[in-house]
Amino acid sequence: MASVDIVIPCYQHGHFLRDCVDSVIGQQLNDLRILIIDNASTDSSPLVARELAARDNRIEIVLRTRNLGPHASFNEGVDWAKADYFMVLCSDDLLAPGSLAHMVSVMEQHPRASFAYGADIHWREGEPFPKQNDAGHPAPWRVRDGTDFIVERCRNPEAYIAAGMVLARTSAHKAAGHYRTELPHTDDFEMLLRLARLGSVAHTPAVLGVKRMHDHNRTRDFLAERTRDLVERLAALDSFFSREGRAMADADRLLRLGRRSIAERAYWCAVKDLTRGRGSAIALFRLAVRLDPRVALIPPFRYFSRMDRSLLETVLGMHKTTRSSTKS
Repeated sequence: MASVDIVIPCYQHGHFLRDCVDSVIGQQLNDLRILIIDNASTDSSPLVARELAARDNRIEIVLRTRNLGPHASFNEGVDWAKADYFMVLCSDDLLAPGSLAHMVSVMEQHPRASFAYGADIHWREGEPFPKQNDAGHPAPWRVRDGTDFIVERCRNPEAYIAAGMVLARTSAHKAAGHYRTELPHTDDFEMLLRLARLGSVAHTPAVLGVKRMHDHNRTRDFLAERTRDLVERLAALDSFFSREGRAMADADRLLRLGRRSIAERAYWCAVKDLTRGRGSAIALFRLAVRLDPRVALIPPFRYFSRMDRSLLETVLGMHKTTRSSTKS
C-alpha cells in the first residue's frame, strides 16, 4: 500500500483547520501522515493543532514562535516528507471524499508520472456547502508527457489550475527542490513546471477538493488584481526558463510563446476594463505592449480561439455597439 505525507501550513485559520484535517483523515488511507505547521498564529490555531495531534498519532505539529512566511512552511514540508507521495494542502481548503485514493491509484499505475491534479470547487462563506459525491467510481484520467503540459502552460499561462490539491511523487518533489520565495503568488505554478520536467502528468476533470473563499483568502485578493496576476505568471515563466527549463530544446521559443500569450491576455483584459471604465486598463495595455509591441498596431485576434466567455462577450458587445452607432 502506497504511503502519503500531507503538510498543512496554517496561519490564523484555527476556525478552518479542523475541517481541513478531517477531510484528510476521512480519506481512509492506511499509511498516512499529516504535518501541521502553524506560522505563529495569534488565534485558536495552536490550540486546535494540539487537540488534533492528541487524538491521532499520525498528526505531527510544528508551532512557530514567529512568522517566517508561507514558503518556510512549504519548504519545511518538502524536507519532512518521506512517503511515496506528498501534498501541500492549505488549512482553509478541503479534500473531496475519495480524492486521495484516486490520485494514488493513477500514480501507482503510471510510475513515470511526477504529479496528479484535477479540478476544485470554489466555496464562498455564507453560501450552501457544495455537494460532493464520494468518488466511488474511477474518475477519468489523462496521462500525458510533461513537455506537453509545459507547452500548454505557455500557450495558456493564465488558465486556472487547481494547484492546491496536487499530489506529487515525493522523489520528484525533492528533486525539483524548494518553492521560490521570489514568487509569492505563482510559486505553485512554477513548481508544476519543474515537476513536469521530471516525468509525465496525470489530470482528471473530476473535483478533487474545495477551495474556501473568504475575506482573508490570498487567491481571491490576487485574482482581483488582473495586472498583478499576469505579471506574477510572467515571473514564474521567466524563473522556470532561466533555470530548470533552460535545458529544453526549444526553451527560447516556449518562453516567447508564454510572453506573447500573456500580452494577448493583457490586451483583451484591458479592452474589457476600458469598456467598464476601469483605470486598470492603462496598466494592462502597457503590459501588453511591453511584452509584444505588435499589439499597439494590430489587435491580437489569435487570442479569440482561447478567449474566455466573459472577454469574448465583451468584445462582441463592443463590435455590435460600434455597428449600431455607425448605422444611426
